[in-house]
Amino acid sequence: MADLLTSRPPGRTPVSGPVLFARYAFPPNSHGYCGPNDHQSFFEHGVTGKDERGLRALSQQFAGAWPYLQLIAAELGLDDPLDRRVVDAYWVGNSRLNQVSTRAIGNSMEERFRYRAGPGFSALTESVVAGGVPHHSFVVFCIYPWTGLLSDGRKAAHALTVLDQCRIRWGKVLAVQGDQVVVESTPLVWDGRTLAFGDLMTETVQRSVDGTSLMDDVTEGDWVSMHWEWVCDVLSYRQVRYLRDFTARHLRIVNEGNLHKGPAALLGT
Repeated sequence: MADLLTSRPPGRTPVSGPVLFARYAFPPNSHGYCGPNDHQSFFEHGVTGKDERGLRALSQQFAGAWPYLQLIAAELGLDDPLDRRVVDAYWVGNSRLNQVSTRAIGNSMEERFRYRAGPGFSALTESVVAGGVPHHSFVVFCIYPWTGLLSDGRKAAHALTVLDQCRIRWGKVLAVQGDQVVVESTPLVWDGRTLAFGDLMTETVQRSVDGTSLMDDVTEGDWVSMHWEWVCDVLSYRQVRYLRDFTARHLRIVNEGNLHKGPAALLGT
């Protein structure tokens, strides 16, 4: 990670909050995991790069992410859950997450999951008390049940793949090859007891379809964020640090709280 300290962040023009949300939310939506049924329409709205009513309406259909955006916005005193600062806080992480109180997070968990999670609700409470914040990695590791499936030998490999692909991960672009990008990234590994970052690996991810993309061009040497098999955005070095640090925070909560001993909550939240 030495490059994070010695290289200059790339200069990019920020996009609107709704467009940024589409960049991160489209990959799981394309797999049918969350959001509107018509993922092609969602993609096309995001490609326009415009903050318009259609894109906003589709974004509100993400029943998992939307309540967290509302929570962050309320705690920051903002009226718009799709304010870019809110969207960035949820997917990547920024200093504004530290302004979201533990009480507010706990109340949100109580309202949404108390009756649905049953006995598993105590794990959610412990995760919040341990420092969990409304960052996407908190949702992936502490809310969804995949972490709890790691201890099942028959399901561990699949669960690890889902956890790795569902989290927002970061990597450095090694090459751009048409619609695809070759990236050096850090995968998750599971040794039977601990969920952690592994050694650097090379992976190939999608940036566009027949030249049509949700995001600006990427170039060799850029640091990028990825969700499932898609590149989502070009990151500044500060953003990479935030993303890495918030992800590490929630991995620590998983390991110290032994959340892999049993499902923390429910899939489909």
